[in-house]
Amino acid sequence: MTTVVHPGDSLTRRQRIVYVVVLGALTALGPFTVDLYLPAFPQVEADLGISVALVQLTLTATMVGFGFGQLIVGPWSDRVGRRLPLITASTVHVAASLMVAVAPDVTWLLAARVLQGAGAAAGGVVAMAMVRDLFGGYPLVRMLSRLALITGLAPILAPLIGSQLLLLTEWRGLFVVLAGYGLLVVVASWLFIVETLPPARRSDRGHSTIAERYRALFRDRIFIGVAVIGGFTFTGLFAYLSASSFLFQDVYGLDPQAYGLVFAANSVGVFIGVQSSARLAKRIPPQWILAVSTAVLLISAIAIVVLDQAGAGMWGTIVPLFFFIMACGFGFPMVQVLALVNHGKEAGTAASLLGALNFGLAGLLSPIVGVFGIGSATPMGAAMAIAAAVAVLALWVVVRPRTVPALTD
Repeated sequence: MTTVVHPGDSLTRRQRIVYVVVLGALTALGPFTVDLYLPAFPQVEADLGISVALVQLTLTATMVGFGFGQLIVGPWSDRVGRRLPLITASTVHVAASLMVAVAPDVTWLLAARVLQGAGAAAGGVVAMAMVRDLFGGYPLVRMLSRLALITGLAPILAPLIGSQLLLLTEWRGLFVVLAGYGLLVVVASWLFIVETLPPARRSDRGHSTIAERYRALFRDRIFIGVAVIGGFTFTGLFAYLSASSFLFQDVYGLDPQAYGLVFAANSVGVFIGVQSSARLAKRIPPQWILAVSTAVLLISAIAIVVLDQAGAGMWGTIVPLFFFIMACGFGFPMVQVLALVNHGKEAGTAASLLGALNFGLAGLLSPIVGVFGIGSATPMGAAMAIAAAVAVLALWVVVRPRTVPALTD
């Protein structure tokens, strides 16, 4: 007789696949909101008559919206359940996407992008919380890795799809497409998402208030450390995202379609990293996978700067970028596992704080690249190297891998 330790243990294989696909689509809404219009940055700059820094600020606005939105949606989902916050926030995303599509100036655009980010925040937060509601231990690793596989395809496909859509429409049309995707998410959530947080757990007296849930998280040194690692890994990744459109199109001379192909090919590293880390996690504890991935992040970022200064050109940027992005793929599922595994009672709040740090830090820090100009790959590589160095320090000084308890089935 098989013992059911977690609710998800009783799910059939078909039911697990449905959860992975639907929750993956929900989580992918966020990356699509960010990445679909990256090839259109030069168009936005020309259409609105604004600077490169202001165009990048629209990316920052989205990240800030993600951060604040997750801080609201996560605790709310711990209190009232997962479905209501998910459907409500996703509906906000649809409305905000249409607002972006008709933005008359940069002020309207920035405000709408904040709201759009806040609406998209629910997908990632609630998806992670629902997986934690259902699974623990190594099954949690497997499910988060499968979820990350689907969501890892989003940054690969989004710029490629965006660049092809620009053959048919201007940049505003991309946000009409996003509104349609958001509407599909709302419908899928309504039809396929079953509530995973029973009323009894919502009223758990041990973590009944937002303050108590946050206190449980901030007292956990490992959670704080992996949250910092995740935040600065995202910061390095988004330094690349915010600079890459200008770097590859304006500096290296690619058109939007060629840029989309390069971006997609480079981002295959996410896919490789996620799949590899899921398999390795069966034999190697997550903290040691993070030890390798953070080191590769730092080495790859430094290589971008060194090769750029040596005059290696576009390929001198693309090759180390591939390894940097692959290291991100190795690290992201492990960050999620270590952050959530000991916080089942406040999974929504934990996922929201993790996401807020990820996107908040990335949104605030990555556009600094634009301030220093994008005449070469060096400013981007330097920002990525600094972010990676902070992640390495957080692992060894705060998390301290040797002190992390082993996962159990």
